[in-house]
Amino acid sequence: MVAEWAGIVEWAAGNVVAGSAGAEAVGAATIRDGFVDTGLPIAGEGAPLVSEFALMELIAVLGRSPDGGRVYVGRVLECAWRLPQVYASVVAGRLAPWRAERIAEATRSLCREAAAFVDRQLFNATGVGWAQLERLIAEAVIRFDPERYEAERVAAADHRYVEVGAPDGNGLVSIDGLLDAADGRDLDDAISRRATLLGRLGNEASLDVRRSQALGDLARNDLTLDLDGSPGRKAVLNVHITDATLVGANPVGRWDQQPVSAEQIREWLTQPGMSVTVRPVIDVAGHIPVTAYEIPDRHRQQVELRDHTCRFPYCTRPAMRCDLDHATPHNRGGPTCPCNLVPLCRRHHRAKTHSQWRYQVTKVGTYVWRSPSGFRFEVSHRGTHPQEHSDSDDDPEPGVHRHEPHTH
Repeated sequence: MVAEWAGIVEWAAGNVVAGSAGAEAVGAATIRDGFVDTGLPIAGEGAPLVSEFALMELIAVLGRSPDGGRVYVGRVLECAWRLPQVYASVVAGRLAPWRAERIAEATRSLCREAAAFVDRQLFNATGVGWAQLERLIAEAVIRFDPERYEAERVAAADHRYVEVGAPDGNGLVSIDGLLDAADGRDLDDAISRRATLLGRLGNEASLDVRRSQALGDLARNDLTLDLDGSPGRKAVLNVHITDATLVGANPVGRWDQQPVSAEQIREWLTQPGMSVTVRPVIDVAGHIPVTAYEIPDRHRQQVELRDHTCRFPYCTRPAMRCDLDHATPHNRGGPTCPCNLVPLCRRHHRAKTHSQWRYQVTKVGTYVWRSPSGFRFEVSHRGTHPQEHSDSDDDPEPGVHRHEPHTH
């Protein structure tokens, strides 16, 4: 393999496009249609641009595929021209070629000065792990290409999020997120301190369990800052009283439509600082329109209890995290009333607004969607069911009711 690398470097030196090596290489290479044999930029800035047609021949002799062969030769040239210490380690047998290829792949996008900096730090590349290499790359970009670093940092920060999943049958939820590093360290430290304190106070649960409880404690402490007059954890109960409830024959409760045991509910309600709001039963088929476009909280609650999830075919995003779409647009006379409001997650709301996806409200809580290619799906509390579709079927404009909603 070392001999092959040396042969590739010797070949490259003899097949450089005139005037492309060194400083003159910047911006010199493009691939044009036709017969012109142009130089190819298969390594980073400052490496030579090699003959396109000669490279085809070399790749064939090496027995590699066109794409894979180009990447392989580019990595060798990256080492030979931009990472001389890494290349010397390969030639001396101190560094495995495959490890050098990994390093070359990581440095190819760096400017010339940044690549030289990384190479200087790799005076003993055999002792450098991948995590250390990533830190070197980041340092090189900050030092020698700060504008690129700042642009990448800002773009990455836009992907931060924290999401709490839906509760499972045991009353547990999963949490996933991406945080600023400093925020993440602060959160981890706070959780660790509280978990340790819980142990000292006699909590015999495992450390992992105590850490999860500590996160809940942090949340409840924040709730004590609530200025609405009812600090602490709040529970909103939609209570349905039946004979079975009164005699204890129905031990099943619900949280966001997920069945949970009565014992789990009892455990939640006995937490210190808990305040309970008992909300009267909401008629999910009721019609109380308002004239404004803005949607009142009582309407949102009614729609969430009625539909549970985004009403796009097969979508399961909870309704509480969805937009509420006016099925008949408000500017075309559609009322702001639960019978004319449909929960759609942001992605599917955009699809309904900006593409040829259309739906009809055949009755309150039941929707028939038509895809851009004419496929039809009925969505209701029973799930999503494909429907037969005829070209003669009436397809209204996006979101328009087949049956007008109540407006009283």
